[in-house]
Amino acid sequence: MNPVPLYVAATAHGFGHVTRLAAVVNALLRRDPHVLPIFVTPAPRWLLERYVEGKFLHRPRALDVGVVQPDGLQADLPATLAALKAFQAGAADLIREEAEFIRSQGVPLILADVPPIATAIAEAAGIPCWMASNFGWDFIYQDYGPQFQPLVAWIRELYGRCQRLFRLPFAEPMAAFPHQEAVGLTGSDPRYSGEEVARRLGLERERPTVLLTFGGLGLQGLPYERLADFPDWQFLTFDPKAPALPNLQILDGQVWRPVDVMPLCRWVVSKPGYGTLAEALRCGTPMACVNRSGFAESPLLVEGLRRYGWHRILSPEEFFAGSWDFLRDPPYPPQASEKLDRGGNEAIAAAIAAFLRR
Repeated sequence: MNPVPLYVAATAHGFGHVTRLAAVVNALLRRDPHVLPIFVTPAPRWLLERYVEGKFLHRPRALDVGVVQPDGLQADLPATLAALKAFQAGAADLIREEAEFIRSQGVPLILADVPPIATAIAEAAGIPCWMASNFGWDFIYQDYGPQFQPLVAWIRELYGRCQRLFRLPFAEPMAAFPHQEAVGLTGSDPRYSGEEVARRLGLERERPTVLLTFGGLGLQGLPYERLADFPDWQFLTFDPKAPALPNLQILDGQVWRPVDVMPLCRWVVSKPGYGTLAEALRCGTPMACVNRSGFAESPLLVEGLRRYGWHRILSPEEFFAGSWDFLRDPPYPPQASEKLDRGGNEAIAAAIAAFLRR
């Protein structure tokens, strides 16, 4: 049987959109191993190799801008505006090139999270575009001032052409999308038990373990000096520039994923990001979340953590200048009595598989 190509368009912002798409694609490949996903993203190939459990193609193209950031907590709005204007100026050529590629490969469907021009690419190629997300980029840019508003209008017009949106938990209204259906939580699950992770990393199970993770962009000025106050604890990080400390282990991101070490951890310390939050919720690992400004989806994610996860919410001041006593305190319990639907991967995969089998 010939492989069935699927154009998987991931926003160029960070790694989270790529990894949550990969979780959906894995569920799809378990249903139909003849699907050949084509990941269209500037994210590095090694990241895809860590998350995709099957054959795939990598087309390194940026289909949007996201937000220009010096690190995982800060946003550079002037640089973001300049990048968006430059991207819009070249969008017509990019749409034409991608549509030609799709036709040459016989792709029947685009699955996007959530570059707006994916809908225009799909129209030019004569195929549908489905999307999966908890926010659109219009929602992020609308609060950035009057200079962004023409771009917001352009993005909303593009989102209005989306034939089907799988709306993930912790979502904004996403009013630009005319055809929405709510699905459960997406995201990856650990590949190893806590015992196996401890053995492979040489960690002691009786010592408290904390994962410090701030996404693909990392975090400037992370106060590693606080770790000296916890000599009997074990800290894990993916930051290759982290200092050499006796209680800190730097993980190889080409070997490990954050979700793989979460079952071992007493805490995950991170920013409000869907990918890390979803993985922590799926693992049941408490999360200490450092709030950030400039991202309209952050309050939605923080509220989702409060409702469904064991948690602490930290201000930047508490994190950068505080004592980190929160690590020794018990986490706050979930506020919601109902359970969060965690079946998003399978729900989206089932819909795609049904479409491809027509």
